[in-house]
Amino acid sequence: MKSYIVFLFQIIVWSGYTLAEWLSSHDRLMFKVIMFMVFCYFAAYIGKTILKSNRGTILVTCTSLLSYALLQLLFNKYLPQ
Repeated sequence: MKSYIVFLFQIIVWSGYTLAEWLSSHDRLMFKVIMFMVFCYFAAYIGKTILKSNRGTILVTCTSLLSYALLQLLFNKYLPQ
């Protein structure tokens, strides 16, 4: 159950990343990469705090990031802007 809670919190973090990326549409790529790393650290920190396991944190964080990426690809393909 803790893994599911972490997954949901991390999806919220990735949604926040999407909002921040949208608001910084005119920034350079370097700043967007730094912002992604900050959000990735924040998601991993949430996982580590709740799960208290390195392996579980890595697994859930990679799963949530992959799910987020797939959803973004699907939304961009079927809902063009």
